[in-house]
Amino acid sequence: MTDPVIDLNADLGEGFGRWHLTDDDSLLSVVTSANVACGFHAGDPSTMRRVCETAAERGVRIGAQVSYRDLAGFGRRAMDVPPDELADEIAYQIGALEVFARAAGSRVSYVKPHGALYNRAVHDTEQAGAIVAGIRRAAGRLPVLGLPGSQLHAAAHAAGLPAVTEAFADRAYTAAGTLVPRREPGAVVHDPDAVVKRSLGLARDHAVTSLDGERVEVDVQSLCLHGDTPGAAALARRVRDELTAAGVRVAAFA
Repeated sequence: MTDPVIDLNADLGEGFGRWHLTDDDSLLSVVTSANVACGFHAGDPSTMRRVCETAAERGVRIGAQVSYRDLAGFGRRAMDVPPDELADEIAYQIGALEVFARAAGSRVSYVKPHGALYNRAVHDTEQAGAIVAGIRRAAGRLPVLGLPGSQLHAAAHAAGLPAVTEAFADRAYTAAGTLVPRREPGAVVHDPDAVVKRSLGLARDHAVTSLDGERVEVDVQSLCLHGDTPGAAALARRVRDELTAAGVRVAAFA
């Protein structure tokens, strides 16, 4: 048997002007894939450039983290955007990041929706299709990072785009394998020991315990470590070290 392999991704570049939320430099020493905010929920041109340059220097894969146009709500508010308009906005965000990725000697290698758009695309076929249409307008066949079994992945498969399955070590799951909404108690896992334990379980066993105590099977190729939580960089380093010690190879997804 071969050792398990897992990609570690984090949301980076989540600042704007003088406001900085994520410790990009530290996290880019740990993760293998960087979900870079493209200006709609966070991020600005200079931040995008700096993150792309550091990611390229350290061999970290660059991904476009696309969002609803919602700076004030950090992309976490529900919105109804017409599909064709949403597709254009997705393409616009990918194109903006691609400029800085190429200037740094790299490229945008995948796309991941953020926040409310990510959650909406789990169930909403129209919005999921618009995301995929936007990817095709901007970049052809980029892989799509998302929740296993989501409408987003169904739309990606239908369009011939690679679909990469993702899990969250610091978010609670329902028995159906979806994320517990952030507005509900217990939706975010704050205990570092619990995050490490869940990371090991997801990487080795492809399973996690739901909020109501049930074992949930999770097909996972990439593990998300949120960059906007206190102590995120230190926790990410601990997760990576524990995974390596347990025989899990940490590497960017194929």
